[in-house]
Amino acid sequence: MVIQEDSRQQKGKHELKHTAWEAHGDQVVRCALSCGDYALPPKVAVDTKADMAEIAQNIGGTTREHERFRNELIRARDQGTHLYILIENTEGIRSVQDVRGWVNPRLLESSRAITGERLAKAMQTMMERYGCTFCFCRPEEAAGYIYALLERGI
Repeated sequence: MVIQEDSRQQKGKHELKHTAWEAHGDQVVRCALSCGDYALPPKVAVDTKADMAEIAQNIGGTTREHERFRNELIRARDQGTHLYILIENTEGIRSVQDVRGWVNPRLLESSRAITGERLAKAMQTMMERYGCTFCFCRPEEAAGYIYALLERGI
């Protein structure tokens, strides 16, 4: 399989994924993607998030951050691409339902930070409105998880 990686992904930060895919006989090609970090266009793309804090910022951060994230979901939907948002985490979160119990560490700094309950509700709304899917895994599972999601689109 030839996996396309968005050219905006930081070089060197995803070598664990690259090594796993290359060991499987797959090739990674860097190019500009309209949505997601990894793709088999036009059917499927995977946007990766390093942790729960990153997705919390994307959805519940500034208006600009939220709009950028939402626009990516709209672009994917409008071009017929199923976008998976894969959130890597070490907190044991495996589903949107689990997000409800997540405690955002930013709440210690600001009462305006998004709660786990609000984040889960926003994710559910986005799945219904834009047809995306939120997935969760441990960082060491990410390469295999991305591979499996991309294979679904073949």
